Amino acid sequence: MDNNILEYIKQIFIYSEKSPLIFTRLYFWIFFALVLTFYTFLSKASKLRSTYMLIVSLFFYYKSSGLFLLILIFSTFFDFYVGNSMFKSKNQTNRKLLLALSVSVNLLMLFYFKYAYFFTNNYNAFFHTNYAVINHFAYFANTFTGSHFEVGKILLPVGVSFFTFQTISYSVDIFRKKIEPVKSILDFGFFVSFFPQLVAGPIVRAADFIPQIYKDFKLSKQEFGYAVFIILSGLTKKLFIADYIAVNFVDRVFKNPYVYSGFENLMATFGYSLQIYCDFSGYTDIAIGVALLMGFRLNKNFNSPYKAQNVGDFWRRWHISLSTWLRDYLYIPLGGNRKGKFMANVNLMITMLLGGLWHGASWQFVIWGGLNGIAIVIYKFWRKISPWEKSNKRIAVVWKITLTFCFITFTRVWFRSSSMDIVNEIFHQITSNFKFYLIPKIIISYYPIFLMMLLGYILHWLPYTLKDKIRNYFIESSLAFKVVITAIVIVIIFQSLSSDLQPFIYFQF
Repeated sequence: MDNNILEYIKQIFIYSEKSPLIFTRLYFWIFFALVLTFYTFLSKASKLRSTYMLIVSLFFYYKSSGLFLLILIFSTFFDFYVGNSMFKSKNQTNRKLLLALSVSVNLLMLFYFKYAYFFTNNYNAFFHTNYAVINHFAYFANTFTGSHFEVGKILLPVGVSFFTFQTISYSVDIFRKKIEPVKSILDFGFFVSFFPQLVAGPIVRAADFIPQIYKDFKLSKQEFGYAVFIILSGLTKKLFIADYIAVNFVDRVFKNPYVYSGFENLMATFGYSLQIYCDFSGYTDIAIGVALLMGFRLNKNFNSPYKAQNVGDFWRRWHISLSTWLRDYLYIPLGGNRKGKFMANVNLMITMLLGGLWHGASWQFVIWGGLNGIAIVIYKFWRKISPWEKSNKRIAVVWKITLTFCFITFTRVWFRSSSMDIVNEIFHQITSNFKFYLIPKIIISYYPIFLMMLLGYILHWLPYTLKDKIRNYFIESSLAFKVVITAIVIVIIFQSLSSDLQPFIYFQF
């Protein structure tokens, strides 16, 4: 009995790769209930609250990523002291050197963990060499501590792309004198590691978040209702829609496209567009709701992206925190549109290519980013001559939305596929092996999945006014009504769960 208790306690406090602390596990909601309970006693004391939330957030990251917690701690200390030194320095050259140091260290850390294999493999292919990737951190740990970490494999820390961008923006904003550095490393650590958005965004900027640290806790009845609503919405998107169509259809087709007809491959691409939206926006919905229950307001990260009428509009609606980050910290510093139309398009293409590479270390992500960049450049020319550009007629709007959505779905074949061979197989099946005669039988065989996809897209394309009415009705309803609806949603989600919980897609980025 004592051994069982010790084993249970060990499972609670020790990192396990098989059971990370994520929003879709019951363990997280028990964890959050305890965090929120103690938080209410500290909500009026900003220093104690920051210390408490820092400890909680570091524990959350440890349970999500293990000893990679040390990378997060290093990044916190490094950027805090570099930011302070930059702010105090009166010498512009020193300030530039400190900024370069901050950006370089953060990017080198990101490149090492995320792109070591990509650059090594491409170098070997180009120069016909045979260099192997070495995990230097594991090597030094084994040398000095006698541990036995594998030195031939580099694992990607969860959320590294998000918190490195967050700390880079902090240093850049201090350099631009948009913000002053925080005085306490506890407050800065809290900003960097705030657990709801730590591992998959939205990317939070210091200017938006840090001032909230010093304000008293405040949560209105309307905000409470909105937080609960958006959490339920996020869980429904992820567990009820995204995971269902992924496990039962999309993942199977993308794993072996040749086994399926062209029609099934085509439907899988549209299924993936719905899956990734419900998966990623579901995560950020939950993150925003959880943060709001603790009195912190995070910016909206999605705005009905599949209602976009052109690719540029899509990127103003999709992963807004990343799109605006790339605009403010990459596109504009490159020159933006200040040096003429040609250079504006060049800067745009560089931004989109690097934005694609940010998502993953393969040429497929570069191609995906490049295709989106080319589409935006083409649209800039097309809108000047298009007879439908300023038309608000329903048929013109539907046509523009449909064309944009189909293009975005087309590019996602590169985003989702595990290799270029899979990309080629999917397009081969769609163009050469469609098998029209099998469509009725396929629809009957997969009708639950197709109905779920139809439901998901209908919900997405509902008018804003109707969505606002539903949300506002829930927000203004009684507590008893909220409890009943919450219970019903949880039961429905529980009944639809797949055998294995699926990780959030953007955890790999």
